[in-house]
Amino acid sequence: MGETVIGFIGLGVMGEPMCRNLRERGGYRVLAFDRDPAPVQRLAGAGVEAAASTGALVRASDVVLVSLPSGQVLEQLARDADGLLDNLRPGQMLVDLGTSPVALTRELAAACMRRGARYLDAPVARTRAAAEAGTLSVMVGGDAEAFADIEPLLACIASEITHCGAVGAGQLTKILNNMVLFETVAALSEACAVARASGMDPARLLETLSKGSADSFALRHHGLKAIAPQRFPLRAFSVEYARKDLAYAIELATQAGIDAEGAQRVDRLFARAIAAGLGDQYFPVVSRLVRADR
Repeated sequence: MGETVIGFIGLGVMGEPMCRNLRERGGYRVLAFDRDPAPVQRLAGAGVEAAASTGALVRASDVVLVSLPSGQVLEQLARDADGLLDNLRPGQMLVDLGTSPVALTRELAAACMRRGARYLDAPVARTRAAAEAGTLSVMVGGDAEAFADIEPLLACIASEITHCGAVGAGQLTKILNNMVLFETVAALSEACAVARASGMDPARLLETLSKGSADSFALRHHGLKAIAPQRFPLRAFSVEYARKDLAYAIELATQAGIDAEGAQRVDRLFARAIAAGLGDQYFPVVSRLVRADR
C-alpha cells in the first residue's frame, strides 16, 4: 500500500493527529478535508495536501478515512450530493474511525458493496495524547481480506489493532467499551466523594486502589488525572460526546432485550451535567455532581 493515496475527512481533536501520523509515520500521500480550514493549514506543514471538497477528496483517493463526531454527521456526509457514496468507485475502501451506530454501519457497508467498494468500521479508543503518539487502540469490523489490507495503514496511528469480526463488530466493541468506561467513571466518582466526605484524600484512595483488584485504565487515567485533581479540560472527550456514545449502547441493549440499568443511570448523570452547563467539558466532570450533601 506504499503508493496508496489516503483521503482523510474530519480533523477534530482525534482526527488531526491521526492524519499527521499517516503522513509523517507512514509516508503516504495524504489529502485532507475539514469544514474548519485551521487544522488543514496546520497539517500543510507536515506535507498533507488540502482537498477542495468531500467529493474531490473521494475521487482522488484510494482509501478514505473519516473521523466524525457522530453517526448522524457521517450519514449526512455519506448521502449528500457530491458526498462519500456518490463518488465511490470499485476497488476503493471507506473506513469509519469514529463511533457510529451498528445499524448505520451495516447500511453503509451494503451501500459501498453495491458500488464495488469495501467498508470497514474501525473506531479508535484512548486519548488525544495517544492519537498524537500513534498509540491508539483500534477495533475493526469487516472481512479478513480488507482487514489485512488496511492493517499496515492503521499501524501508523495505533499500537493495538484488533479484528473483532464482520462489519459492525468494531463499532459494537467500541460502544460496549465506552459503556463500561462510563459506568466505571461513575463508580470512581462515588468512591472519591465518599473518601472526601470521610476525611481521606481521593488521590491517596485511588493510588492505593490502583495496587489492588479495583485497578483499571479508567482509575489510572480518568480517576487519578481528572477526578482526584478536579481537572476537566476542554477539547477532550466531552460529556455531550460521551452521552451520544452511551445512547448507542442503550439502543443496542434495548434491541437485545437487556435492561441495562447501570447505563441508564449514567445517562441520567450525563443529562444532569449537560443541564448544569458542563456538556462541553471532559466527561469525568460528572464527578462534580456526586456530593455527600445531596
